[in-house]
Amino acid sequence: MLWVVPGAELGVVGWPPTRGERVFLTWHYWWQAHLIDAAVDAANRESTAARTRRIGTVARAHRIRNVTGWTNNYYDDMAWLAIALERAERTRGITEVRGGLTALRTDLSSGFQPEIGAVPWRKGSDFFNAPANGPAAIALARFGDYEKAGRIADFLDERLRDPDTGLIFDGIHLPSGKLERPVYSYCQGVVLGLETELAVHTGEFEHIERVQRLVNAVEKHLTAGRVVTGGAGGDGGLFNGILVRYLAHVALMLPGDEADQRAARRTAAAIVTASAAAAWEHRLAVEGDPLFGYDWTKPAQLPTGTAGASYFTAGGSVTSSKIPERDLSVQLSGWLLMESAYLVTAAGL
Repeated sequence: MLWVVPGAELGVVGWPPTRGERVFLTWHYWWQAHLIDAAVDAANRESTAARTRRIGTVARAHRIRNVTGWTNNYYDDMAWLAIALERAERTRGITEVRGGLTALRTDLSSGFQPEIGAVPWRKGSDFFNAPANGPAAIALARFGDYEKAGRIADFLDERLRDPDTGLIFDGIHLPSGKLERPVYSYCQGVVLGLETELAVHTGEFEHIERVQRLVNAVEKHLTAGRVVTGGAGGDGGLFNGILVRYLAHVALMLPGDEADQRAARRTAAAIVTASAAAAWEHRLAVEGDPLFGYDWTKPAQLPTGTAGASYFTAGGSVTSSKIPERDLSVQLSGWLLMESAYLVTAAGL
């Protein structure tokens, strides 16, 4: 429970938790947004009154803990919350989030800079990155603004795609044009999700082609035996889970009956299921529940205390705990993976 407020609950961001984590002294906005999304997944998979209530209690607590309401200064944070709340209303009928959706839609739409064709990482920043623009455009598409979403997709493809690997770089500073070249798995995921969304709703074949190309690049460069490799704790704990969530979208939603589209859907599905099998094989069982590893190809480690807990850096990112498995982000990633694998296998893919 959040601050002894009835009907308001958040996920403790570390286990075992520090005293500060137990009372939510620090605020992990985007981790909790993904917790809402995971709660929606669970309710959609097996609907119960308790699971539906949980969505509302976490969403309510999110608004309270954010203190100023639903929004903040970071477009990536707001985009993730918008995606989660939109799904909560559309699929589970959680009407109390409508005010949040209105506020988030307004901020995301007004943050779009038409002269660039993208939103910045945060308000007032010169950095335009995939982690903000991918989910922002997915949210805008789900709000029905396909024009802005399409322009962002073009920006990501034209400005951030590595011509050598086909993968998506982190971001670019404008007007200087300085590229930030790290390749993160969740950058690939959000672009796959965006392009699939646009392929479904616009019928424009270029979006299908981009998905096909990026799925092939992900398989070649970010997997081994079709298992997503690597991983981290802290903020990075969510990266691979986001990638597989949107690979599942490709597997289930990418339009087209030609050989290339069928191959892209099969490859995306195979990465999801192979990754889920590996993560499940390497999990720990703690009081009957799974504890997932930060790297799905390696045995999970059991956190034994609060020493080496994660913390916020001066730049606002969250470091990994010494044992990454103690971070909520790592466990959320495992949950997203298993929910994605359920959807793919339930569809017979």
